[in-house]
Amino acid sequence: MKSLTGEKLNQAVGLTQASGADVWLTFVRETSACGDPVLNLILNGGLTWLSALIVAKTGEKIAVVGNYDAEPLETSGDWDEIVPYVQGIREPLIQVLERLVSPDGTIAVNYSTSDVQSDGLSHGLYLLLEEYFRGTRFEDKLVSAENITMALRGIKSPTEVARITQAILETDQIFEEIGQFAKNGKTERAIFEFTQECVKKRGLGYSWDASADPIVNSGPKSMIGHGYASSSIVLEPGHVFHVDLGVTKEDYSSDIQRCWYVSGGEEIPEDVLAVLEAVNGAITAAAEVLLPGALGHEVDAAARKHLTSCGYEEYLHALGHQVGRVAHDGGAVLGPCWERYGKTPYIPVKAGEIYTLELGVIMPNRGYLGLEEMVRVTPEGVEWLTSRQWNLPVIQ
Repeated sequence: MKSLTGEKLNQAVGLTQASGADVWLTFVRETSACGDPVLNLILNGGLTWLSALIVAKTGEKIAVVGNYDAEPLETSGDWDEIVPYVQGIREPLIQVLERLVSPDGTIAVNYSTSDVQSDGLSHGLYLLLEEYFRGTRFEDKLVSAENITMALRGIKSPTEVARITQAILETDQIFEEIGQFAKNGKTERAIFEFTQECVKKRGLGYSWDASADPIVNSGPKSMIGHGYASSSIVLEPGHVFHVDLGVTKEDYSSDIQRCWYVSGGEEIPEDVLAVLEAVNGAITAAAEVLLPGALGHEVDAAARKHLTSCGYEEYLHALGHQVGRVAHDGGAVLGPCWERYGKTPYIPVKAGEIYTLELGVIMPNRGYLGLEEMVRVTPEGVEWLTSRQWNLPVIQ
């Protein structure tokens, strides 16, 4: 059976061919200290010395690595050729490129001004490549590999989809436990700690920094956004209670938001139900235009239009992001044309990508009512990976 890294390397061949570059070069060193974000897709383990992982449009997959790093790569079976060196990588690297790069060809390397997951080549290593290539025919041949790396991360293989689906199921079960644990008078911090115990018992990891996973909010004084659970804020009647949780299972992530209403015995008020309906309507509006070829800002605009038409203010973030190895997995963003998102809202959506659809409304005197669903893009539209939250459970 082909390994997951083998699956992704085979995918990388087609993406390199489509990019127009002759080769895609991932250039790294001492990866335990500063690994390229793409490494966990194409390599099992780490590398110590300067290493060049090369995928060519010819279909060849070649690794030029230090002699002590060679044997693990050979054992993996993922690479067609391993070229070990002892004293220095420059000469063996140039020899490999001589037979793979045409006279007018280019070498795609991992830098990007917009996508953090495609920006793994350090400035120092970029300068080192320029030094190696000075005086050779590869001088001035380096181009960005972001079209390759974004698609490689974004377009999920069947194995990746299955793992994300399992992470979602684990998250759903933890949300059920949170709903049973949360009571009037519980602090945000107590719920945060309980949730982390649930994650630990299940042997799961975190989709973002564990110090703020999950995000827990109750009421109007809570820290909205990427905040920390408070030891002094408690669940009180009239509050909206909100949790944003992401876990990893077998190296793949979930990212889901759910809400409850904290009751003192009363029915859920109409203003809360109206916000729930508006938020769900905006998510639906976005999902209807989330098709291959759509631009991220177009999908975001559909959600904003619906929410504001219901009389609520715009949310101050992007509607959605891709999910994979981590919660914010790079590539196209379903967001507005704001400077902070660079060119990512202009990238066409592709079939096989997995996105969040997330937005909410800050309610005076009640808190934040926000939902986050996960979907996979198909040629016909979206496949809902999460079971949508249409109703608010009540906490007494």
